Formats: sequence, C-alpha cells, structure tokens
Amino acid sequence: MAADSLKNKAKEMGVDIKVETNGSTGVKNRLTEDEIERADAIIVAADKQVEMARFEGKKVIQVPVVQGIKKPEELINRGLNGDAPVYHHSGSNEGSSSKNERTGFYKHLMNGVSNMLPFVVGGGILIAISFMFGIKAFDPKDPTFSPIAKLLMDIGGGAGAFSLMIPVLAGFIGMSIADRPGFAPAMVGGLLANTSGAGFLGGLIAGFLGGYVVVLLKKVFAGLPQSLEGIKPVLLYPLFGIFITGAIMLLVIASPVKAINTGLTAWLGSMGTTNKVILGLVLGGMMAVDMGGPINKAAYTFGLAMISANNFYPHAAIMAGGMVPPLGIAIATTIFRNKFTEQERDAGKTCYVMGLSFITEGAIPFAAADPGRVLPAAIIGSAVAGALSMMFNIGLPAPHGGIFVIAIVKGSPLLYALAILIGSAITAVLLGILKKPVEEK
Repeated sequence: MAADSLKNKAKEMGVDIKVETNGSTGVKNRLTEDEIERADAIIVAADKQVEMARFEGKKVIQVPVVQGIKKPEELINRGLNGDAPVYHHSGSNEGSSSKNERTGFYKHLMNGVSNMLPFVVGGGILIAISFMFGIKAFDPKDPTFSPIAKLLMDIGGGAGAFSLMIPVLAGFIGMSIADRPGFAPAMVGGLLANTSGAGFLGGLIAGFLGGYVVVLLKKVFAGLPQSLEGIKPVLLYPLFGIFITGAIMLLVIASPVKAINTGLTAWLGSMGTTNKVILGLVLGGMMAVDMGGPINKAAYTFGLAMISANNFYPHAAIMAGGMVPPLGIAIATTIFRNKFTEQERDAGKTCYVMGLSFITEGAIPFAAADPGRVLPAAIIGSAVAGALSMMFNIGLPAPHGGIFVIAIVKGSPLLYALAILIGSAITAVLLGILKKPVEEK
C-alpha cells in the first residue's frame, strides 16, 4: 500500500520515483548504486529491517510504513526540499536511532511473522488436504485411516512445517534485534516455548528475550581483546545466549505463560453467543484494516494461537474476514462497472482468485488508490463476516486455505460460505454507494 501510494502521488506531482519493496517474497525492484547516487533523497517507509549501509551520505527520511500510505505528498515534498538529515551508517543493520521504540518493536515482530508465514501457509494447506480424507484419517487407529492423509499430516502437521512455526517466529525476531548472533538463542527459546506448552505467546517472548540477551552479551564482551573478536559469534554468543535464554524460558516464563494460554482458552470457551459475535466482529474487522500489516497479522497470529490451543472458532472468523476485502472488491468491479476504470475492472477479476484463496493483500491496490472509500467498506464487510461466522458456531482447524478448506470446518460449511458471501456483498454494495462514476477517455 505504501509503495502504490508513493508511486501514484509522485506520478500526480510529476516527480520521478523508484520504489523498492521488501515483502514476504523478498526484495523487488531493487535500487541500483547509480539510482541511489542520483537520487535527491531516499524515503525509507518500513517497519522491518532494511539494508541501510548503501545510503551512506545521502539525505534519508525514515518513517513508519503507515506514513508512506497516509502522507506520500508530504514525504515527497520533504525529499524535494532537502528536508532530511544526511544518513551515516552505524555498522549495524538496525537503521538510524531516530526511529522510536514502538516502531522498533513492530519492525522486530513483523520480521518474525513474515518469515513464519510460509510455514503456516504451506503446512496449513497440507493439513487441510489431509482433513479432506476425514478429520481423523491420519490416525492409524481410526476406521477412516488413509496412508496419504497420514503422509500429508506428518509433513504439514506437528512433526513437520507446523512444528517450526514458533521457533522460526522467535528466531527471526531475535535476528532482527541482534543480527545473526540473536537467531540461535531466540530460535532455541521458541522451540522450548513450543514443547513446554507456552505456545505463540511464549514464542514471542522467546524471540525478544533471545535478541536482547545477545545485545547484552555484546556489551559484556565488548572489552575483550581484538584477537578474540573471531570467537564471539561462533562460541561466546551462541553458548551463553542459548544457555541464558533457555534457562529463563524453562525456569521463569514457560509455566506462567502456559497457565495464561490455558486460562485464555477456557475464557473463550465459556463465552456466550453475544460475546462471541462481538469477538468475531473485532477479529474480522482487524483483517481488513491494513491488509497484511501489523493489525492484520496480530489477528491472524491470535487465530493461530487458538488453533494450537484447540479452539477453532476465532480463526474461522479471521479467515472469513480476510477473504472479504478482495471478494467484495471483485464483486463491486463486476456489478458497478461504471465506478471503476478498465484497469481496475481487469484487476478485479484477479481479486476473485485472491479472495477465494484467503489472500487479503489482493485488495491493496484498490485500498491504496482510494483508501477513504475502500477501507471503510472492506472493514465493515469483514467485521460482519467474522461476526456471522461466530454466530453460526463455525470452527476452522486449518490455518489457511480459503475455499479449499471450507468443506472441513466444524459446523455447517454452507453457513460459513454464506457468512463470507454476505460480508463480501456488503463490501461490494458499500463501494457501489461510496465511489463516484469514473470518466475514461
């Protein structure tokens, strides 16, 4: 959204701009050395780790990604006017010290979540396919046992991709905080959180704990002779980092966090219908607020935590809410054709596929182009879908899959599909009301 917002505003202002992105698929449209050299200014709108050394000596504006979405004109004008400090690299990949602590927290968290997602998506869809043979078809003791279902579950489930989710989450949080030396202690802490029952919350704590333990160790060992510099990353940091992180996790954190997870699961299980609907309303709406950003990821991560605690209802509401924005936009581009350009109508066809596959990011180009109308319509539709999912008592044991896992939900698949359809229809109708007809030459 930030990339599209900056590019559209620059085009409108007649300003030459090149935007490099660094999402879940890696760096795209990478800036060359010549382009950096010729640039009047560099805008870094990011909440995750960015390679900053290449900007040495350039005027650099560093802001959270949300400002790239909401204030593109202001940022571009600052760059044109030279209203930016000259960047001097500190020797780490952390960026400049001008970023506040809150942004740093989100940067570390998003680094963990974005690297965890491939394990969630790949493992989740394999689990969902396994369920299609029967909910217990992977169990050799069950009458519906299928060797194929067991193979799929072994690869995607507890012994495969899913077993790596929490350690990978923790490891990359630690790496974001303390560079490569923070990876091993944080990942081991995440593994201990996973095996001790501390779950996602324990994994998050392990990531930050492992990272900051290594930051502390760097300060402790800073006075060692230069001749011993080489043994720090290969011996001292991993040895003491893993031991300290692991000891704190097992002796101090694991038991209380496990109790919190158990209590949260019990509380969710005891919710009345009204409270469940409100929770579904909130979780569904969160999925459409920033479409893959921190709020969306917070809701998604909460759903994964509930799946790991065998409470499948929140994640059903979350997936319903996440499917609505692209589906609602796709329906709107089909029904209210005069409200969209030809290019948008073509993109709307892709949104059908993205929405049915639970890829909320399919709606981002539309939200970036017209956030004042698209975001409210998407949030309302997603919130309604999440609330209806809870009201219909739908549970989702698979963490991903979209239309491919609707058949294996706990409850009525038809009612779940209806909840998604109603939410999408509301988004489409609201877009038809809010957007003005376009005039194309």
